[in-house]
Amino acid sequence: MSFFRLRPFRRRRASVARMAKGVEELKQIAVQLRIDVISMLVEAGSGHSGGSLSSADVMAVLFFNEMNYDPKNPQWEERDRFILSKGHVCPIFYAALARAGYYSPEEMLTLRKLHTRLQGHPGKNKGLPGIEVSTGSLGQGLSVGVGLALGAKTDKKNWRVYVLNGDGELDEGSIWEAVMAAGHYHLDNLVSVVDNNDLQIDGRVSDVMNIYPIDKKFEAFNWFAIHANGHDVADLLKALAKARENKGKPTVIIAHTTKGKGVSFMENQAGWHGKAPNVKEAKQALEELRREQERTGIWSGAKVQLQPAKLRQ
Repeated sequence: MSFFRLRPFRRRRASVARMAKGVEELKQIAVQLRIDVISMLVEAGSGHSGGSLSSADVMAVLFFNEMNYDPKNPQWEERDRFILSKGHVCPIFYAALARAGYYSPEEMLTLRKLHTRLQGHPGKNKGLPGIEVSTGSLGQGLSVGVGLALGAKTDKKNWRVYVLNGDGELDEGSIWEAVMAAGHYHLDNLVSVVDNNDLQIDGRVSDVMNIYPIDKKFEAFNWFAIHANGHDVADLLKALAKARENKGKPTVIIAHTTKGKGVSFMENQAGWHGKAPNVKEAKQALEELRREQERTGIWSGAKVQLQPAKLRQ
């Protein structure tokens, strides 16, 4: 894969590598990522379905439009940094990395296998390119993001930091320490996207530990808060554009999503938080997603389609 085309009206520095996919193509990519997630999970036999599916559109927009990076040079100094703070939804992260060109798509089917680079939570020590830090212990990723953003400011670097947080993850006290620090240091190069699907492992977030109103809490710590439809790529693009224009404050984008999005029997079901589909369920899920693919069109960039062995038996 070559360096991606520049978007002059957003250029922040020379030699920017950015994909700049349009709205219709981003819709296609999001469906492809969901297909990859189901394929990976049925083959693995374990993993987290609901949150991976709910954040597919966010990941499509970040990796295929918003962020600067070069998959052929993962340690490029000027790259934007992405932190998956809700590390358990790594299937969607691995799918985005593969489809962006960081590694071969066929390797996605090794998810959670012995000695794989695709662990059940992202492990930087396993050698998969594109992983900035190991995550999975909830509440820690935003602190890492704050440190990276502060370092970039100190070194007068122009790259940005993007952190994907879960709404249930906001129960963690360390999140609010990070929020307070980011506001104090005016880290306008930091964006937290909250996957607000309103469900966590034990049920509705408002029942387990009420986090609402999310925007007012962040604003109290000097953040710029934006609401967005987390399944509308055009709305997400607008929110990220506002985040770039914002100066003097970090930005939180509250992405309103549906847990299990795209698969009817998984949608809005807390039971699919940490559960993988069996063969029958995976076939139904893929059938539904391929019907959606007929509506959006098949993404031309997916040269390889996964063929889980379990679905061939």
